[in-house]
Amino acid sequence: MFSAATLAILISMFLVLVRALKGPTVYDRILAVNCFGTLTVLLISVYGFLTDRPEFLDIALVYALISFINIIAVSKFVRFKDLAQPLRDDDPGDI
Repeated sequence: MFSAATLAILISMFLVLVRALKGPTVYDRILAVNCFGTLTVLLISVYGFLTDRPEFLDIALVYALISFINIIAVSKFVRFKDLAQPLRDDDPGDI
């Protein structure tokens, strides 16, 4: 049963990877990379559960935090073309 869950996650990861490579816009690719990171966290968690090693959940949480920060950085770079530009409070922008 759990091997079926692992297989389903791997198939989903493959489909998301195809979307990340083929995506028509950069925003589709960013969303696909974010989804791939989420599926990776899920795969690490399932693997930790199957092998009865709860420390893999800590690794999955750290990976989720790193993935979140990476997606924020990539999104900011795509929008501003510069990571060093500060965000202003008075800039309404099109977020």
